[in-house]
Amino acid sequence: MKNYQAPENHLKDRVILVTGASDGIGKAIAIAYAKAGATVILHGRDIERLEKLYDEIVGQGYPQPAMLPFDLNTTDEQEYRNLASVIANDLGRLDGIVHNAGVLEELTPIEHTSIKSWNKIMQVNLNSVFALTKACLPLLKEAPSASIITTSSGVGRQGRAFWGAYSTSKFAIEGFTQVLADELEGTNIRANCVNPGATLTKMRAIAFPAEDKSLLKTPEDIVPVYLYLMGDDSAEINGQSISAQG
Repeated sequence: MKNYQAPENHLKDRVILVTGASDGIGKAIAIAYAKAGATVILHGRDIERLEKLYDEIVGQGYPQPAMLPFDLNTTDEQEYRNLASVIANDLGRLDGIVHNAGVLEELTPIEHTSIKSWNKIMQVNLNSVFALTKACLPLLKEAPSASIITTSSGVGRQGRAFWGAYSTSKFAIEGFTQVLADELEGTNIRANCVNPGATLTKMRAIAFPAEDKSLLKTPEDIVPVYLYLMGDDSAEINGQSISAQG
């Protein structure tokens, strides 16, 4: 899977939402999906970065993307419904979501974690995944074959000291994905969870500032897993927890 070679026009005519697309893994996924023929909905908070990514995709001659800037930490249920309506009205369909956006905040013992920090991490890493998925399910049900990809972590499978809220949010994402996949079994929608592994991103640099960055995979290196899970070759894969680096 990590060496998957996507066929030409692998995602032609599909509409796919990628959260946290302005940088890192999300940006690499968005570009790869656009190259594969998809119309990518670029989500992020930084409009300037989204516009640069938009220009980069258009400049490569890939399908014109859409931009959907909003803050996952403050968006409420009605706004998520409105976002789904915008996608339906402007693009007419939705074939997949990659829930890539996330926050880490500080690494600190549970004893010293503020409730504000805990709630922000849960809101962005977990609650927004639930709310956005719920709002978009009616659209996804209309697609011939739809895929939902969530993002886990190594600390979402084995807890680690000082990773408190982040680790807990990723354990919850693993469970959420399994529940969702079981509910969707036998439908046109599948849901799977990906652990990107040690990847060269800004979040990784914050968590491990002293490590040798030359040993890390780049976001582009792990894109094949996301290409595989979004296309028809993975139509029978559902409810799995997958490590992007094997």
